[in-house]
Amino acid sequence: MTETTAPRSIDLLIEAGHVVPVEPHAVVLDDHAVAVHRGEIVAVLPVAEARQCFAPAQAVQRPHSALLPGLVNAHTHNPMTLLRGIADDLPLKVWLQQHIWPTEGAVMGPEFVADGVTLALAEMLRGGTTCVNENYFFPDVQAAVYRRHGFRARIGLPVIDFPTAWASSDDEYFDRAGEVHDQWRDDPLIATAFAPHAPYTVNDANFERVRMLADQLDVPVHLHLHETAQEVEQSLQQYGQRPIARLDRLGLVNDRLIAVHMTQLTEGEIHLCAERGVSVVHCPESNLKLASGFCPACALERAGVNVAIGTDGVASNNDLDMFGETRTAAILAKAVAGDAAGFDAFTALRAATLGGACAIGFGDRIGSIEAGKQADLVCVDLSPVETQPLHHVVSQLIYATGRHQVTDVWIAGQPKLRERTLVGFDLEAIAANARQWRDRISTLRTGA
Repeated sequence: MTETTAPRSIDLLIEAGHVVPVEPHAVVLDDHAVAVHRGEIVAVLPVAEARQCFAPAQAVQRPHSALLPGLVNAHTHNPMTLLRGIADDLPLKVWLQQHIWPTEGAVMGPEFVADGVTLALAEMLRGGTTCVNENYFFPDVQAAVYRRHGFRARIGLPVIDFPTAWASSDDEYFDRAGEVHDQWRDDPLIATAFAPHAPYTVNDANFERVRMLADQLDVPVHLHLHETAQEVEQSLQQYGQRPIARLDRLGLVNDRLIAVHMTQLTEGEIHLCAERGVSVVHCPESNLKLASGFCPACALERAGVNVAIGTDGVASNNDLDMFGETRTAAILAKAVAGDAAGFDAFTALRAATLGGACAIGFGDRIGSIEAGKQADLVCVDLSPVETQPLHHVVSQLIYATGRHQVTDVWIAGQPKLRERTLVGFDLEAIAANARQWRDRISTLRTGA
């Protein structure tokens, strides 16, 4: 007589019509389940087998849905959610210097940052985003809000050559960066990165300090780079070098670099990024809206560069919709490359998940559905008429799915969205708070 093994007790078993693990690449597992215990994925296996092997405290059945890794927004400025629509239809320099910076100067502070992040969190979770690479002031406040809601984030430590509400001098930027890093260095959900704003707002000495400290602290460096032709021309006039060549001279072009936008690239610069292990974050909708240029995503990906996707801030996008952003990224990449086969649906999904995770140094813990990784998971209902008939799951996810089809979200195995209902958020209060910020900002801008 054969002794049967008792089912293993676990916290959660999610059964789905389709599991899209991302790794291995270009695989869809039909009628599979993901077993989760203590925040970690312990197995990915067929539903029938999972029911025999595991005794879950909670079981979730989604037979008409796809289960995929949580989306990673690899570049955003989430406190700026409160500036949605404030200065549209303007070129980057005018938008930034004449509208955004003056408004931020009037309102920026801990309250603005906390409320903006909270609004962004509600939007992101409803759209399947479970992790961000953040770049804004008051990183201490950002980190506290993200942690309070159990959200995963890499928080940028800002460096810029002029005083702000966050810091008044070079030394203060670096001193405060060190304090925030030390506060969050061992947190399971929150990590830090240096976030020098851009080559045109950070001097050589500060870039050298960033490089030295990033090496010492073992953190990434996250900045806007080659965003516009004007930026490149200005660098040539001021330094006699293109921005990426200047950063290379300063020792920053390496596998710590998270280079955002990258719309102005030569073939040699693409290969330099591949050789050095640079990650590039493609923000197509912001670049299109500001007429900044086109990131050569296909050429980067084919050269072996890790490509991630970011929405940029809501003030220049104007949303945090990673499904929409990934669709735009895939379609634009084809047009720029003149190749309809380029940046296919599987590649686009990888960029929005594992590509982002690897870019921000989280690739060992999230970005794919594999045993041993954190259970950052998203369930997408593919049964609505907008995604029927279902011939190809990943094609449908990239080219036809809307963020409103996200039904369930978990971060480290904890539910954040249940059947389209947010856990731990008061949406009416968040919306009311956003309206009072609108009124405050409007009064400041008009002087009324």
